[in-house]
Amino acid sequence: MKQHVPNALTLLNLLSGSIAVIFAIDNHFIAASLFVFLGIFFDFFDGFAARKLNVQSELGLQLDSLADMVTSGLVPGIIMYKLLLLTTNTSEKVYNNWSSNTDWLDFNLPIFPLLGLFVTLASAYRLANFNLDTEQQSYFKGLPTPANTLLIVSLPLIMEFQNNDFINAIILNKWFLIGLTFLSCYLLNSNIKLFALKFKNWNFKTNATRYIFIMLCIVLLVVLQFAAIPVIILLYITMSLIDNLTSK
Repeated sequence: MKQHVPNALTLLNLLSGSIAVIFAIDNHFIAASLFVFLGIFFDFFDGFAARKLNVQSELGLQLDSLADMVTSGLVPGIIMYKLLLLTTNTSEKVYNNWSSNTDWLDFNLPIFPLLGLFVTLASAYRLANFNLDTEQQSYFKGLPTPANTLLIVSLPLIMEFQNNDFINAIILNKWFLIGLTFLSCYLLNSNIKLFALKFKNWNFKTNATRYIFIMLCIVLLVVLQFAAIPVIILLYITMSLIDNLTSK
């Protein structure tokens, strides 16, 4: 029975991601974000459960990647598409036509916002590579898809809950979104070594980077709220690069 526990958690990740897709398509970004967070929660604990119960399997590995492809691949691509769509003059027309057209030839699909789906393509490539890579046990090579998803999902949350005109103008700048899209694609498939939040023991000396990172994350989230998420991703990359240099 215990061998089914991690896979059940993985399927809950997939279910959460699928619900998030529905909400994201319908422009309910807050609800979509909630189910993304829930999916990432299940994604963390399925691997934890597999290790603790000693029931790791090839099936679990493949199932985990398939679930991540939805929650941390498709959802951020859709949200980036939607954000790019908001920077065009066609967003209202597309939404209005969605429910009224029966002929797909009448549906005006803008090409430019489709750049956001590059995030989905890059996520798929990363997940496929991850499954074949035997080195990434104690570290990640490139930005993990859940971290990248949190980065992109944070954008509508920042606009909704912090509602700063200056920040909103930056987020809804098409060049910012294009730049973030391609940066995201690069980071997902880069060779940058990033530390994993996996504790083999609780010793502070051997886990100093992880402990410091977690404490800084808590402080940033309290002070900056959702705006802390992009800062945390930048901090994660920076601390990993410093850790790589000091370890050499």
